[in-house]
Amino acid sequence: MNTNITRRSFLKNSALAAMTTTGFSITGITRTSAVTPFKRPAPPRFLLSLAAYSFRKYFNHSDAEKRIDLFDFIDFCSEHGCIGTELTSYYFPPNPKAEFLLNIKRHAFLRGTPISGTAVGNDFTVEQGEKRNAQIRMVKNWIDNAAIMGAPHIRVFAGNVKNGQTRQQAFKLCVEALEECSEYAAGKGVFLGLENHGGIVSESDGLLEIVKAVKNPWFGVNLDTGNFHTGDPYADIARCAPYAVNVQLKVEIAPRGQGRVKADYKRIRDILNSASYQGYIALEYEAAEDPWNAIPPLLDELGELFAST
Repeated sequence: MNTNITRRSFLKNSALAAMTTTGFSITGITRTSAVTPFKRPAPPRFLLSLAAYSFRKYFNHSDAEKRIDLFDFIDFCSEHGCIGTELTSYYFPPNPKAEFLLNIKRHAFLRGTPISGTAVGNDFTVEQGEKRNAQIRMVKNWIDNAAIMGAPHIRVFAGNVKNGQTRQQAFKLCVEALEECSEYAAGKGVFLGLENHGGIVSESDGLLEIVKAVKNPWFGVNLDTGNFHTGDPYADIARCAPYAVNVQLKVEIAPRGQGRVKADYKRIRDILNSASYQGYIALEYEAAEDPWNAIPPLLDELGELFAST
């Protein structure tokens, strides 16, 4: 496969892709509800990104020769034709200073790989109190960080039902935190995407119930294609795709009772086509094979597949 042809075709299809949703103001907060899917005109346009989490074993590797940092990761994304780079918050220094964030932004820009987003590991079903306040502060801090870096999106989690909670109590706590953080994110021009990541959002019904309750146009779904473990994960992906503000593509799915099987990339592409999705598709590699060997040919394959709509 000719990687240069793949990159040219991706650039042709996606160079002018809008990073905001059609119909929403970018100069002020438009007070609308997320109850209905985002209205996006056809045709769909896809931007290939890569999640830093794919190299999670190497950011803090005990062997200095194998250890990488975010600058190395951005270089890898650029060298392998990615249109974006997803910089998971776990691999930044603790409480990163503005100078570091601006250096990251500069490096990504000079390598031609815009920062497609970042991701945090929050818990929004924590009961009222200082622990909950700390979770909300952490997300707001990362909204500020994303704004400094020019990242348009942050992946957030919901949480689990805690001991002594009802599901409805956990749901209410999560929605309240998401409302507060989405309001803050809107003022910074940053989308929040709630991932289908177990707990109260392990299935599409629970995820969409929350999405429809958080009435902010800067909030939607961070659609992880490998995190539905239901009888028909593709049906769940299709239900959630119209609400997606970011897609994380896994190489495997795990339908209920079947274990892990190779994902059908073409079927996922067709689902996103049907939803007229426009935006980033970040490969988040979690399979067993070493990422240094597995990811380059995967990026070639995905680049060609998602360029041909």
